Amino acid sequence: MPFLVFLFLIFIAVAAYFSQLNPNTITFLIAPDQAYNVSLTALILLSVSLGGLLVMIASGVRQTNALYLNWTYRKRQKKETQVENSYKAGVNAFIAKRYTDSISFLKKGLAINANHLNTLLKLGEIYRIQKNFSEAIALHRRAILVDDQNIETLFQLADDLEATRQSDEAVSVLQEILHKDETNQTALVRLRDIYISLAQWEEAHSIAEKLLKLPLSDEMREKEQMIFLGIKFEKGIAFLKRDQTEAARRAFKSAVKINKLFLPAYIGLGEIYIKEDRLESSMTLFEKGYDITQNLILLHRLEEICLELGQPDRILQVYQKAVKKQPSGMALKFYLGKLYYRLEMIDEAFDLFSDIEGHDHFQDIQKIMGILYLRRGEPLRAAEAFQKALALTTSVIVPYRCTLCHSETILWSGRCTGCGAWNSYEPTPIRMDKEESKEMIPASVGLPASLSKNRSSKTEEFF
Repeated sequence: MPFLVFLFLIFIAVAAYFSQLNPNTITFLIAPDQAYNVSLTALILLSVSLGGLLVMIASGVRQTNALYLNWTYRKRQKKETQVENSYKAGVNAFIAKRYTDSISFLKKGLAINANHLNTLLKLGEIYRIQKNFSEAIALHRRAILVDDQNIETLFQLADDLEATRQSDEAVSVLQEILHKDETNQTALVRLRDIYISLAQWEEAHSIAEKLLKLPLSDEMREKEQMIFLGIKFEKGIAFLKRDQTEAARRAFKSAVKINKLFLPAYIGLGEIYIKEDRLESSMTLFEKGYDITQNLILLHRLEEICLELGQPDRILQVYQKAVKKQPSGMALKFYLGKLYYRLEMIDEAFDLFSDIEGHDHFQDIQKIMGILYLRRGEPLRAAEAFQKALALTTSVIVPYRCTLCHSETILWSGRCTGCGAWNSYEPTPIRMDKEESKEMIPASVGLPASLSKNRSSKTEEFF
């Protein structure tokens, strides 16, 4: 600025010099009827002065604006720093599980900037943890208004809605995420799981198909395929309940085609044959299914049907053939011995149980052996066996245990009631009080009423 003033003064001096050399004047009209005689040099000097003044004013305005912008920027930066510090303090308190302190810090930040996205998200998350769902939902909806393209805010809101069992709204939010990113794996999994919880198998099936089309790791693909098979099974069961047997048959066969070891599909197909009173077909299916899967649950189903139809020879042959193929299979021998006992084949049961007596996996063998000794008229040997079984319970039954979560049940189902996994139950003998066993029902194959109405207690207990 001083340099410009210096140049301006030099210009005035030069103009004054030329004014003395050129004293001529010109007429300068201000209005149509008003004129002034002004020297040419003075007019030039006036014009330049006005131009310089305008330049100085513009320069001053620009500098003033720069100062104002700089001031507002520093003020904004100070606020942002205060908000970030409050947010960091809130996160640190959150990590330490000091939720009250965390809420205080985060609210302090929101008081400075009510639209700070991360603060809104974290505060809403804390409220959800504290089960203050209304506040959590309100904060996360505010966060969406701040940035409706941020997928994390939508996921947080979906968490809130799922926690309050507002499944329909949660579905809408997850669908909005998929509208923005149709291959978002997390959103697809969450949406599929909601449909599963609502037993909306058609919708769950559609989402599961989309998941399998994504590039997945081998482990993830295996897991997703098992869930997909489980959904197919549940679809089949739903069709079966509505007497849509052909649709159910297609669902079960499709599952078997994908994975020949998927046990629930065999059970489902067997249920269809039983429902159609085609018991011979169901027995053939269970036999072939066992040959493929080597799953003892199919033999249990086959055993129930054979005994109800008065065809014990058939199931005996199947068991004996299986034991011959797997002579070291203790579980097979145990269940064959149990069948011998049910059929009052005491000597055969005794010989077989003697072979596996003392095996760690079958602690109730001593109890069974005690009863067999009594049947054979050997009370002393029976007493000795019962003494070994004093700590055991009064009833031996065949329950099912989940291989993943180890929960146990008497009633078989295609899906574990503990962890929700499909195709995870395996048969395993357990000990149970007699009163407990009366309250539970052994695994049923869904026999027609004409076959199941005459069941005796011997089909529910070994003894």
